[in-house]
Amino acid sequence: MTKDQLLKLPLWQYTGEQFLELLDSHFVKTPPAPTSVTSDENVATTAKRWLVYGIKGLCDLLQCSKATAHRIKNSGVIKDAITQSGRKIVIDAQKALDLMQAYKEGGEK
Repeated sequence: MTKDQLLKLPLWQYTGEQFLELLDSHFVKTPPAPTSVTSDENVATTAKRWLVYGIKGLCDLLQCSKATAHRIKNSGVIKDAITQSGRKIVIDAQKALDLMQAYKEGGEK
């Protein structure tokens, strides 16, 4: 069957082979473009940051309760990793973990 004939058939009349043939003809498969990195500066600027959102994201990151996540956020230990606008909280996860590790190594308050 040609593509035009397949397009005129109701979907419930397709065989599996006809359906896959139609899908293959519709979606053009292109290989991903190769990327090249020329220096370490490019890697640093194009690297994506690992972000978590809200208190729930902080709970998941630190594997703690909501109350503990609020306490840590409000203590200022990870202040440099947090961006907050109104009620929206965005946390740079790697930076928060690094700050928590540095705080633990420096000793408890």
